[in-house]
Amino acid sequence: MNEAGFFKVSSRVTVQDGVYEQLRHALMWGKFEPSQVMTISSLAAEFKTSHMPVREALRRLVAENGLEIARNGSAQVPAVSRGRLDDLSRARSSLEGLATELATPLMTATDIDRSLGLAKEHEALGRAGKVYDMLRKNQEFHFSIYEKSASEILPQMIEVLWLRFGPYMRILSDLIKQQLDDGVIPSYSTYHYDMIEAFRAGKAQSAGRLMVRDIEVTQKLLQDICADWNIGVR
Repeated sequence: MNEAGFFKVSSRVTVQDGVYEQLRHALMWGKFEPSQVMTISSLAAEFKTSHMPVREALRRLVAENGLEIARNGSAQVPAVSRGRLDDLSRARSSLEGLATELATPLMTATDIDRSLGLAKEHEALGRAGKVYDMLRKNQEFHFSIYEKSASEILPQMIEVLWLRFGPYMRILSDLIKQQLDDGVIPSYSTYHYDMIEAFRAGKAQSAGRLMVRDIEVTQKLLQDICADWNIGVR
């Protein structure tokens, strides 16, 4: 792994998919600034590969709306705005709340124990100040639930929304870092633990509402910041 957190991709068979998957997850976890330009040459150097797989990965991410095409033709991270934040959050709440409801009656004791373990890891990483690891664990917690929904479509659609939410995760990570620097250690796992209790009780609607609440709390944290954000605001 290099300083940017990317692994070298060397297999000729998997190089394009490897670059694409790593960039996709990096965008979801807020590794890049809103409106940041993605240059093929710098990314190729990071991945220690040729320009071709990077160019193809960027093309695929643009097709998924994870990246946009700038006026000069370069790929760039989407800008942020209060309106786009609220739009994405509404869509996330609808789909993720539904997926959680559907998953609840299908959660086994093993699944619930796994969710509890992920919630504890997420909280511990936050307390340790490992912000990006915390955000990755948060994603793992969420998708471990959505994958139990017995829906082929919902997890795929939710993943695309998370990709588009990536620039806001960058803002969130900066906020969390600042809070930790100030000695403030808020609990970002409260609703995770409440959801687990709802799973144990088989309360599907309650679990769905708690997932929505979890999303809304993040939305609220970001709303005022997005209103003042002056990089690429639309």
